[in-house]
Amino acid sequence: MLDSLLNDFMGRAVLGAIGVAIAAAPLGVFVIWRRMAYFGDATSHAAVLGVALALAFEIPIFAGTLLVALAVAALVSELGSRSYGADMILGVASHAALALGLMAVSFVDGPRLDLESYLFGDILAVTRGDLAVIWGGAVLVCALIAWRWTALLTATLSPDLAWASGINPARETRVLTFALAIVVAVALKAVGALLIGAMLIIPAASARSLSRTPEQMVFIAAGLGILAAALGLWGAWEWDSRAGPSIVSAAALLFGLSMIWRWAWG
Repeated sequence: MLDSLLNDFMGRAVLGAIGVAIAAAPLGVFVIWRRMAYFGDATSHAAVLGVALALAFEIPIFAGTLLVALAVAALVSELGSRSYGADMILGVASHAALALGLMAVSFVDGPRLDLESYLFGDILAVTRGDLAVIWGGAVLVCALIAWRWTALLTATLSPDLAWASGINPARETRVLTFALAIVVAVALKAVGALLIGAMLIIPAASARSLSRTPEQMVFIAAGLGILAAALGLWGAWEWDSRAGPSIVSAAALLFGLSMIWRWAWG
């Protein structure tokens, strides 16, 4: 059965979307708790610059995207920890990274790059190699979050409590930064640089209304992300729309339903 899925383009798309949802879910809850939504946007927008540099230096797209996402995330974290306003730094970094990426792409020699696929994703074109990258990244992110779960949660709830418990909050922030860069790199082919932030935030925000514990929120966010992927791919097939925006639209629909549930049941 798995082999038949891998041989079918829609089967590969489903597996890829599930992998992205699983990778984004545990990180998305921390993005929500820490109010890091714009941080995720700045890192994901830098992915376009990573694509251009990877093509220019003839290295794998995944490696270029990961390196640039890590660099931008580290820069934003460093500047944000100083006297600069965090919102200002994030706003500048997000738009500057996207603009530099779009400019850099125009200087890359060779065949014209299908820029739209990197901006909005092209999950229907994922290959077996892409699936290996997506699922490898998902396993790595989940293992990393599981390993540092208690420390991350403590540092998120209270930095003072973290210090008292022998936990360095700055180190845990770097762990999240590394995990975020991995998610950006693996999700680029699936949903695109402009929509990665949405897959991080929307399923986790929907799960917040339906969860009683942090652990429940992670699993519900993953389930909602997978459901949004399935609904989005079905919509893209039925209405011949782009798969990435369709998946995000389905996630937004689920968020609306979760808000109705919260209003109706308190």
